[in-house]
Amino acid sequence: MRRPELVAIVAMARNGVIGKDGAMPWRMPSDLKRYRHLTMGKPMIMGRKTLDAIGRVLDGRDTIVLTRSADLPYKGALLAHSPETALDLAFQCARKRGADEVAIVGGAEVYRLLLDRTDRLMVTEIDTVVEGDAVFPAIDPAIWHKFHEETCSRAENDSADSRFLIYERRRD
Repeated sequence: MRRPELVAIVAMARNGVIGKDGAMPWRMPSDLKRYRHLTMGKPMIMGRKTLDAIGRVLDGRDTIVLTRSADLPYKGALLAHSPETALDLAFQCARKRGADEVAIVGGAEVYRLLLDRTDRLMVTEIDTVVEGDAVFPAIDPAIWHKFHEETCSRAENDSADSRFLIYERRRD
C-alpha cells in the first residue's frame, strides 16, 4: 500500500494571512462546512495553537498535535514532538482508518515544516486583505500547479467572498 497523500488545507486572505491573535480574522461558516467535509475520516496534523483555537478534538478524525509541549489538555489528541513523529502517527492512523489522505491543517509553523513533503494544497482564498501574525508560505508556481479553481458565492453569514483552489506538486 502506498503512503497516503499529504494535503494541506488552509483558508487565507489574499495577502497570505491565516490568523491573528490565535484566531481566523474572518467569519466563513460556509468554509467550515467544506473543512469538515475535506477532513472527515482522516488524520489531521496541527499545532497546539490551532487545537487551542478549535478548543476540542474534532469527531470522526484523528488529531495529531505537533508541539514542543510535554502534554496536551485534550483527551484523544496524539502528541508528536517532531514532524517525523507526526507523520508516522498520521500514516499509522490513516492505515487503520483506510484513509488515502492525511490533512495538514495549520498553523503557519506546521505548514512551513511540512510543505516540502506536501502533495496537494486545498486553499480557500478569502477575498480580503487583513493584518495578522500567521501567514501561509508563498505558493511558488514553479513547484505548484493550480488545476482547480472555483468562485464561491458568499453565504449569508460569511464575512467575504472566496475562491476555492487546488494545487498539486509539479512532478516534472
